[in-house]
Amino acid sequence: MRHYIYIGPIIAISSYLTAVGVAAQDMPADEVGAGSGAVAYLDPLKQCLSIAENGERLACYDEAVGRVVTAADEGNVTLVDRQDVKTTRRNLFGFRIPDLGILGGNSDEEEEEEEKLFESTITKVSFRERRAISITIKDGDAVWRMANPPRNMLRPKVGDTVVFKKASLGTYFIRINGRLGIKGKRVE
Repeated sequence: MRHYIYIGPIIAISSYLTAVGVAAQDMPADEVGAGSGAVAYLDPLKQCLSIAENGERLACYDEAVGRVVTAADEGNVTLVDRQDVKTTRRNLFGFRIPDLGILGGNSDEEEEEEEKLFESTITKVSFRERRAISITIKDGDAVWRMANPPRNMLRPKVGDTVVFKKASLGTYFIRINGRLGIKGKRVE
């Protein structure tokens, strides 16, 4: 199982200790199961903070960081920063995914507003059967379909700005170049 950890200052410590020549050690199997996900890797680092003696604290960090580095090298842990999370959230916009705690969890009003409105640029337009229109946007090459656009709607073009606003039941209002929003949903 792959674990995702969001850490800021810990990366600086990890980089420093790795540069000093941290010897990577395998984490014993009984300790991997001791915590859940990121906790199994972060708790040993947190415990090192309480050690007063410099040599012991450094040895503790060497061991704990070695475990994280080994897990990352083996593909069991992936370190992500805030920008990675933001990019992933933009690429997945429009899909209904379960809250796994790795793509958010912040109660930041700005991030909540960002989830409701999403702006991008059209990179491809396809006209389908029964007047349906599919557009592809640059963020994640996402494909959106508008099933029943009005007959008098101006045809979207590559390069047009598109804004998505959350509607109901997994649909979104799709507004192209500031025109009236049309209901649609993400299909790819």
